[in-house]
Amino acid sequence: MRVPLSWLREYVDLPATETGRDVQAKLISAGLEVETVEHLGADLKGPLVVGQVLTIEELEGFKKPIRFCTVNVGQANGTGEPQEIVCGARNFAVGDKVVVVLPGATLPGGFSISARKTYGKTSHGMICSSDELGMGDDGTHGIIVLPPETEVGKDAIELLELVDEVLDIAVTANRGDCLSIRGVAREAAIAYGLPLRDPALLDVPGPNAYGYPVKIADPTGCDRFTARTVTGLSAEARSPIWLQRRLQKVGMRPISLAVDVTNYVMMELGQPLHAYDRSLVQGTIGVRRAQEGEKIVTLDGTERKLHAEDLVITDDRGPIGLAGVMGGANTEIADHDAAENGGNATSDVVIEAAHFDQVSIARTARRHKLSSEASRRFERGVDPQAAAAAAQRTVDLLVLLAGGTAEAGVTEISAPSAPHTIRVPADHPDKVAGVEYGRETVVRRLQEVGCDVYGQDELIVTVPSWRPDLDDINDLAEEVIRLEGYENLPSTLPRPPAGRGLTSRQRLHRRVGRALAGAGYVEALNYPFVGEQVFDQLGLDADDPARRVVKLVNPLSDEEPALRTSLLPGLMGALRRNDGRGAHDLALFETGLVFHPRDEQRVAADLPVDRRPSEDDLAALDAALPDQPRHVAVVLAGAREQAGWWGKGRPADWADAVESARTVAREAGAELGVRKGQYGPWHPGRCAELFVTVDGEERVVGHAGELHPRVLKTLGLPARTCAMELDLDSVERVGDDTPQAPGISTFPVATQDVALVVEEFVPASEVEAALREGAGELLESIRLFDVYDNAEQLGEGRKSLAYALRFRAADRTLTVDEASAARDAAVALAGERVGAVLRS
Repeated sequence: MRVPLSWLREYVDLPATETGRDVQAKLISAGLEVETVEHLGADLKGPLVVGQVLTIEELEGFKKPIRFCTVNVGQANGTGEPQEIVCGARNFAVGDKVVVVLPGATLPGGFSISARKTYGKTSHGMICSSDELGMGDDGTHGIIVLPPETEVGKDAIELLELVDEVLDIAVTANRGDCLSIRGVAREAAIAYGLPLRDPALLDVPGPNAYGYPVKIADPTGCDRFTARTVTGLSAEARSPIWLQRRLQKVGMRPISLAVDVTNYVMMELGQPLHAYDRSLVQGTIGVRRAQEGEKIVTLDGTERKLHAEDLVITDDRGPIGLAGVMGGANTEIADHDAAENGGNATSDVVIEAAHFDQVSIARTARRHKLSSEASRRFERGVDPQAAAAAAQRTVDLLVLLAGGTAEAGVTEISAPSAPHTIRVPADHPDKVAGVEYGRETVVRRLQEVGCDVYGQDELIVTVPSWRPDLDDINDLAEEVIRLEGYENLPSTLPRPPAGRGLTSRQRLHRRVGRALAGAGYVEALNYPFVGEQVFDQLGLDADDPARRVVKLVNPLSDEEPALRTSLLPGLMGALRRNDGRGAHDLALFETGLVFHPRDEQRVAADLPVDRRPSEDDLAALDAALPDQPRHVAVVLAGAREQAGWWGKGRPADWADAVESARTVAREAGAELGVRKGQYGPWHPGRCAELFVTVDGEERVVGHAGELHPRVLKTLGLPARTCAMELDLDSVERVGDDTPQAPGISTFPVATQDVALVVEEFVPASEVEAALREGAGELLESIRLFDVYDNAEQLGEGRKSLAYALRFRAADRTLTVDEASAARDAAVALAGERVGAVLRS
């Protein structure tokens, strides 16, 4: 909403010394978002005067038409002689009054004017257009032609109101009242503690039986409709300069007098209006829902197919307007220009001032992709009590400016309604803000916004009609707080009880992030939204639980309407984008929530705001939410170790993905099992299944390995991309993250190496588990340091696994025999469990 300071001063007696910046600061303090203050005419310097064209000479021989004019500017040039000016525009004639800028002046943009020779003539100044004066769009883009009665030599800067300050306010969706000069003036009056001259306080005649006939078939969609008629409008009447300039300053283009007046009143009072050519309206004006398949040509010349939920204005022929959005072309006001082109200028108009349902208008505007100044106001809330005053204001201006006659008939149809009343404890704003305002302050502030307030300890507050956003006690508290000043609220830090800090889940989350970052991974946070087609791209089975998703009612994108059940789609997208932009060696990770629907769907209840929710309240809320476990995932592509002078590098492979899972498990203090697996997006021969043991039972908690080539091709990922995903909450539940101090022994270690030959399908983890159990308590650590497969030496289908066993006792130095005995026991159990034999 653009608000000229000069217009604002008509309704509030702001101090003369107050600038636009000062008013901006006051309104921002009151809670309005005043984004900028535009200084119109800040670099404009006269002389800029009214002149009358005396002669026009057409200059020949140039590529474009050029005219040499003499213009009477009175005594503004100091001599009284006609001013000689060269001009290329052609929308003026001899005798017209125009705006002339004389040598020595400066136009907006720092354009200095001086006498100069051009087209073989000397031009002493310029005849100006609205664009050259920075006036905005006037619809013609030509020379400004002033009314014939304008005085020659008059200062055009003052006449055209070229110097002003305009506040540009970003009006939030709940403050529709501030989409008007009236609403902003009310806020300014409160901010400065000054009285408001409300432009809606007019003497309005009551309804009678002589008004234009109106029938409302849908009182829910239209609860108020006022119709007034003005006849005998002069075909020669034009919008006066002051009205055109005010429309231009608020960002609207002057069109014709009748249309300009309705737009002016809309900007002034916030009530959208529409004027119909009475001669084109056939029969009773009606308000109803459209019939499926009906069509209308709106004022923008577009034929629109109507929806059954659209609210329309009709006459006996059918729709003549989209209610609250845009009028129809079949009752359009015709101006003087139309009469000059062989038509008939409108002389009689019917003025509509109605109040329509917010939701209905918002849906119609979006359905037809037709946002208008009217629809913007209706969908944010319009004062229903202002309709009659707006209609009266429009009638008064048409009578004054167009010489019309207001008919005595007044049509006013309204559905019965009671004012909205709220009961609120007088100290409620104090509790919300943590500031003791007191009853008197609360009552005074609520009365300033237009509320009627009664009562002592409990206040009975009647909300003004122009504030439909004030719906409950907290809205009233917010009004008191914002008017008292958000900046005056004390800054107090909460004091948590001693001994409280991060939960174990939060600590693990941080440790895992630090550990993966230390291992060379970069965190990549992604949106938790997915499209269900991604599960096909990942190759998940049709009955995979990951395909059961929680769908959003109002998704940000129709292509991603569901919440993720896996972190991999987001990480894969991040990997693809980075690889496409030239970063080919990548290791990314993310920790975050995934979402699984519960079997029983529940509706969440509203939590109390006057106290801390009870445990039962929180439990009921949690039961209504989807299951949200925390996962951790990584993706790798390109080189894991770079090549350089130190030696050869190596590419990332499945083992790196598995090791990232072990890194996470170590931080959780959990023992993670690894075995061959097959699942979804992973390569069936290079996929590790990750599991933990709970009460003697193995539970799968994730997978790691190299992704399937088909998945890589479908998603556009680099070759041999690897990934891991792990249920971090499940790993945490079986882990023990109690810090353990490392044991440091004073006795030496005894190292024994063994090479065992097993069948090639035997997992190394099973061999290691058997060696660990068989070696007993003396075993300090075990490490696989070599894998060898040679069919000629080992036999077909067999492999050799070489392990380094470290033995140590806490109270003595082990002998060779003790270490060898422990090694032999380990080998024996491995032979019994997995058929391992010592390699000869």
